Amino acid sequence: MQLSDFDFDLPEGLIATRPARPRSAARLLLAQGDTITDLHVRDLPGLFRPGDRLVLNNTRVIPARLTGQRRRGDAAARVEITLMEPAATGWRAMAKPLRKVNPGEVITFSADLSAEVVEKSETDLRLVFNLTGDDFDAALAQAGAMPLPPYIAARRAPDAQDNDDYQTVFARHKGAVAAPTASLHFDAALLAALQDKGVSFTEVTLHVGAGTFLPVKVEDVTTHKMHAEWGQVTAQAAEQINATRAAGGRVIPVGTTALRLIETAARSGRVEPWEGPTDIFIYPGFAFHTTDALITNFHLPKSTLLMLVSALMGKDRVDRIYAHAIAQGYRFFSYGDASLLIP
Repeated sequence: MQLSDFDFDLPEGLIATRPARPRSAARLLLAQGDTITDLHVRDLPGLFRPGDRLVLNNTRVIPARLTGQRRRGDAAARVEITLMEPAATGWRAMAKPLRKVNPGEVITFSADLSAEVVEKSETDLRLVFNLTGDDFDAALAQAGAMPLPPYIAARRAPDAQDNDDYQTVFARHKGAVAAPTASLHFDAALLAALQDKGVSFTEVTLHVGAGTFLPVKVEDVTTHKMHAEWGQVTAQAAEQINATRAAGGRVIPVGTTALRLIETAARSGRVEPWEGPTDIFIYPGFAFHTTDALITNFHLPKSTLLMLVSALMGKDRVDRIYAHAIAQGYRFFSYGDASLLIP
């Protein structure tokens, strides 16, 4: 498997910069076996059976994009910061421009929030903020903005609407710096309709990191090293998923983040309670232990997420699915349309 095997041409006009409204009005491509059907997300209740279980990622996105003034002595200059993950002390963060930021400098983001640069590598920084705990959270909420993906941020700045659009309706545990985007299509009415159909829900937590947008740089994809992200599958969640499979129901993650987490917890053949960082890399040839289908958006060329759906559906079938999506004008990436993939 070569990186070039996962490339395709995507018209710029199909990259969504705003989501559909209402959320469930987004289009839905149903791929079941070799059959492709064009639907809408609101049609999902008719596609499931009583006893099926959706696995939802309940992570909450923090306003991780900050603009500040860096200061060293009397000099000051603008710098853009994207928080990546908490470190043992402080936060790992990306900076723009990184090359001009140096350890010892203090970056001021607001009257209440600032951070000292205590470490710098070739790719990122470590920042120690002047506030911690609830005080930090409150100041970050005021000074920060939603960390829109690079392909959206290159086209427009985040605004107040993104505070709602880029957060799932079941977000509970703060810590993500990117949204579990397949879940953005779900609203209260759709969740209620699914529940009325007899579909059950299990919540897990995977704090999606900024590394999800990092490109694969090796031609032999099997040598790629995934970024690690923290996740948790509780004992209750594991019990629910295993009971569904034992009863003959289908387990359907909503999004690749939920899928990667439950497959991490299922390496023994059944889902076990699990907590910690996962760097699981799913590409063709992967043995799935607990996933029966997947709800997901349309992914970037040469991305690990495209490799994941190819592992689930087969590379040739995914090529046909994506060719159909492009021909029919489906909207791509985080704010784009959805697919239900049933092997």
